[in-house]
Amino acid sequence: MAKITLENLAHSYLPNPATEQDFALKELNHDWADGEAYALLGASGCGKSTLLNIISGLLIPSQGRVLFDGRDVTTLPTADRNIAQVFQFPVVYDTMSVRDNLAFPLKNRGVDAAEIQRRVQKVAEMIGMEDQLGRKARGLTADAKQKISLGRGMVREDVNALLFDEPLTVIDPHMKWELRTQLKKLHTDFGHTMIYVTHDQTEALTFADKVVVMHDGRVVQIGTPQELFERPAHTFVGYFIGSPGMNLFDAQIDGTRARIGEATIDLGAHYTATGRTQIGVRPEFIQLSSGGAGIPARVSRIEDVGRHKIVRLDVAGNEVSMIAGEGEAIPADADRITFAPDGINIYADDWRVAPQGEGAI
Repeated sequence: MAKITLENLAHSYLPNPATEQDFALKELNHDWADGEAYALLGASGCGKSTLLNIISGLLIPSQGRVLFDGRDVTTLPTADRNIAQVFQFPVVYDTMSVRDNLAFPLKNRGVDAAEIQRRVQKVAEMIGMEDQLGRKARGLTADAKQKISLGRGMVREDVNALLFDEPLTVIDPHMKWELRTQLKKLHTDFGHTMIYVTHDQTEALTFADKVVVMHDGRVVQIGTPQELFERPAHTFVGYFIGSPGMNLFDAQIDGTRARIGEATIDLGAHYTATGRTQIGVRPEFIQLSSGGAGIPARVSRIEDVGRHKIVRLDVAGNEVSMIAGEGEAIPADADRITFAPDGINIYADDWRVAPQGEGAI
């Protein structure tokens, strides 16, 4: 296990990058704590795999350094970093048995035969393939091969870090849940530093101690699932985390009050915000009302998803989502929405503005 330090790290695939936009990975400084489980979350093309490949040694960054426990490994090959990496598509040896595929990393390192047998058996049970250990890998399904690939990554107990690059893409939904649970248990039992790349927020939020959200080559927030949900540091985080995502309203901010269209609302705290200002409110913190104060709105449709209802609203021509309880009645005369004060976030040019008196988050 190792503490991983990213120091002034950035990367461009162009030979002579001139502007920030030429960088696929914008400058980043961060410490990945020894023994924690991280998820790199973002849409396709945001820089997740670029960052993971730099950490693993498959890519040398354009600038900056990568350190493992203070040791500079920036230019070292993958083999010299003592890591295990599992890729999106399975890499297995078809001519070998499942047992030999799982044992391969251990045999290469001269591990005792009895210890190899113990670890292989344990991992085979973890991935649900203990009854197929003697079978050749050739002819197995794609998800079975990916389970072998996952198992081979997990069979070593002495690695600095385990890196997963969207490893569950080809796995069926039920098995995805099982393997995520097993990966989490592995982390709890052995305390490996784990970094898991995914575009699936459910995978990220259920697996990681901390989620690293990336957008347009930049890390826009690192935090616990609760922090990402309650206090998104960037409008992209609010949009990407949650289903439905955060609602955004263009607004004029004036201290403790804001104006949205013709409506004025109380913010519950004092804000100083300039530039393009917006109010972000998650669907869980919106309420319907009839007449009186609030923002004019019209119910356009209601989607019953079982545990709750998603109410789609028309607010000045823009669709806004609200979540109502499963048994909650939607008033037929509802024509306004209001916000729960503790669910309000203020943004200036897409970045969250903290209210006066709020500590660091």
